[in-house]
Amino acid sequence: MTLTRRIAFSAAALLASASLLHAHGDVAPQPINTDALPDVGEEWLTENPYRAETAGEEVWAKAIEIGSSGFNQNCARCHGLQAISGGLAPDLRYLEAEEFGDEWFVERFQVGYTQNGITKMPAFGELLGQKAAWAIRTYIETRPDDQAVTDVSGELKDIRDALMAAADGSATIDTAATSARLMELANNIETLSGAPVADSIALQAANALNAGDLDLPHVAEILTIGLSAAH
Repeated sequence: MTLTRRIAFSAAALLASASLLHAHGDVAPQPINTDALPDVGEEWLTENPYRAETAGEEVWAKAIEIGSSGFNQNCARCHGLQAISGGLAPDLRYLEAEEFGDEWFVERFQVGYTQNGITKMPAFGELLGQKAAWAIRTYIETRPDDQAVTDVSGELKDIRDALMAAADGSATIDTAATSARLMELANNIETLSGAPVADSIALQAANALNAGDLDLPHVAEILTIGLSAAH
């Protein structure tokens, strides 16, 4: 992240934080089961340990899965579904997937944020723990650029419809070619954080087909839900 972008994010965070009021005041943090993730020790880290280049793709994918659940239970109320902020709180998708972003995120997660004696964000550190923090961080930084998804939504809908037609027997589909095209689309969808891979619906659907998932309605559902969320 450039210095200009850092300043812009910090300014936006301050402005958004000023409007939070008591958003979290009556909501108890929900526990997150992080047993499937590797331990990271007692001392809080300053860099995300669950990135694919550090922990491997399997751990990375599991962190996204767990982080998604944790975010939706504890963070989406203020930071928005899919981490797309409506202006109430900072849009965390723009927080760089590097040292500056990690340090900012983990400090807020640990101790929360208070302004003029009013809790704008509660401290989650002791309640949810470090593994949950980094899982949520991994989920946030891999959110795709929603405009990039919108730009290919027409083709994704066509693929979804083709999958549904194949599922009900009214048409046939080349799953290998479909998976390859989904992966091509996924490779052109970037994150807003600078993370190298966006966990987009195109990637999720491609991975489902690559894994030998011939439950075509399930793959179509991945696209349907993702397209609905994008709008």
